[in-house]
Amino acid sequence: MVTSNSTPVAASEQGAAAAPTPSAPLHGTPVVPGIAYAPAVVARGEVSPTALLAFGDGGFDGPDGEAEALAAYDDAAASVAAGSAAKADRSNGATAGVLAASAGLAADRGLRTAVRKNLRGGSDLLTSVRAAVEQFVGVFVGMGGLMAERATDLRDIERRLLARLVGEPEPGVPTPDVPSVLLAEDLAPADTAGLDPDIVLALVTERGGPTSHTAIIARQLGIPCVVGVADLMTIESGTPLLVDGIAGTVETRPDPDAARAAAQADREARAAAASWEGPGRTADGQPVKLLANVADGESAAGAAVTPVEGVGLFRTELCFLNRTEEPSVDEQAAIYAGVLGAFDGDRPVVVRTLDAGSDKPVAFATLPGEENPALGVRGLRLSFSNPGLLERQLDAIAEAAQRTGVTTSVMAPMVATVAEAADFAASVHRRGLRAGVMIEVPSAALLAHRMLEVVDFLSIGTNDLTQYTMAADRMATDLAHLTDPWQPAVLQLIAITADAGRRAGKPVGVCGEAAADPLLASVLVGLGVTSLSMAPAAVRPVGAHLAGVDRAYCEAAAEAALGAVDPASARDAVRALDRST
Repeated sequence: MVTSNSTPVAASEQGAAAAPTPSAPLHGTPVVPGIAYAPAVVARGEVSPTALLAFGDGGFDGPDGEAEALAAYDDAAASVAAGSAAKADRSNGATAGVLAASAGLAADRGLRTAVRKNLRGGSDLLTSVRAAVEQFVGVFVGMGGLMAERATDLRDIERRLLARLVGEPEPGVPTPDVPSVLLAEDLAPADTAGLDPDIVLALVTERGGPTSHTAIIARQLGIPCVVGVADLMTIESGTPLLVDGIAGTVETRPDPDAARAAAQADREARAAAASWEGPGRTADGQPVKLLANVADGESAAGAAVTPVEGVGLFRTELCFLNRTEEPSVDEQAAIYAGVLGAFDGDRPVVVRTLDAGSDKPVAFATLPGEENPALGVRGLRLSFSNPGLLERQLDAIAEAAQRTGVTTSVMAPMVATVAEAADFAASVHRRGLRAGVMIEVPSAALLAHRMLEVVDFLSIGTNDLTQYTMAADRMATDLAHLTDPWQPAVLQLIAITADAGRRAGKPVGVCGEAAADPLLASVLVGLGVTSLSMAPAAVRPVGAHLAGVDRAYCEAAAEAALGAVDPASARDAVRALDRST
């Protein structure tokens, strides 16, 4: 990490010597903790209007104009898709999965069909592309839920297509000359994944929520991040900013000395956290397993060299986003063994069966044309009409476990009833593996005590649990405060689930993005959660924080958060606690 960023900020301050008194801080939803003080750099990312005007109708006006225009579109779409696919190949984990999905959108045949239809209707090429994208944006937004998030990806693809067509470089975030705070209305996955944490010291967006693609990738990169900040884009590049990724604030032209001191203290704290080597436990010795979320063999290998005690979430669907046909049992087993084999027998792996559907379409599994896929046939529900899909995956997981000798558990996503949990557990137990289910649906949390009568463990997926509990689309910026895992109602459901685990003597973990928040981690432990699974970049900060607090503090933090009226007051109440409570 950069050890000092005072020089570039000082230069900005000299150019704004007559600046007015600092205004009140802007507020958003904190996503990745950390404090940064640096000048702003604003990403706007639109294609040059001059280039678009000069392109006009592209000259496709002859007898073969429609075919030539469609061929130009095909070339542009192939280039954009190849670019996203190449970035996916250079990435791993959740980032690779998000980028692979973007590549699939760029090459989508439905989008091409819409462009061709518009061309045949007499529209020029640029208008045809814009109209086709607008059509699909409307469809995705209308679906709501996680699918609405793909509207941002489509807008990014539109800009990249237009740039390719008019002969300009694809738009993207600017590359600052000095360490800076990046501001954007929103960022597409392709832009977020390419950020350099040594140059982009913090990331702030006007749109998005705590579980958006931007937030997920920022966590993986370890860049302090705040999302859902209203009026953010009124800030000019070069403005000195103090970003607090813990409180969720952005302060313009703060007191330089105080801002430098805050940023320096945060750097020292992060440096100290970087030396933490585990195992996970509180200051008075209560064990808390810290686990990794992984998506493939490469991300598993990267996680294995960090101080994690295993894998709490292997997202199998991310291995197959670009597959049109279901892999054979042998092929699946080889893929899974590549993940399991990264860990020795003392570090167990929890494999999640296909969480396909909604924002993660897998061609050979998901159902086309659902009106609201976030509330439709996804996760375990895919097996209701296609039981062989689940059976073959379980056979492959069992084979991979036998090949590697790694202790393996399997859990199902989107379980809503005890009967579903019982049927799934029976299938897993027949193969000699431990069975669990994810708590993502409020009904599952409310029946956690009965779920634990038929399964061996529970894992709380806070991303979906929050969305479904609060009835709020996680991409609706105006509702970002509702999709915050600090919501007391969400914490209450977590408390119910953890209490059920304590009474049954069975483990209850958290594998959603909430586990990566060090402050919230102490609350979760106080509620009774026994393990936390997260992006590997978050393991050391979370472990270091827990090592500095005792069980009494965690229980007091849980009580304070549960008693709050909203996420902001919950954070404030926990931060106000004395760690020696």
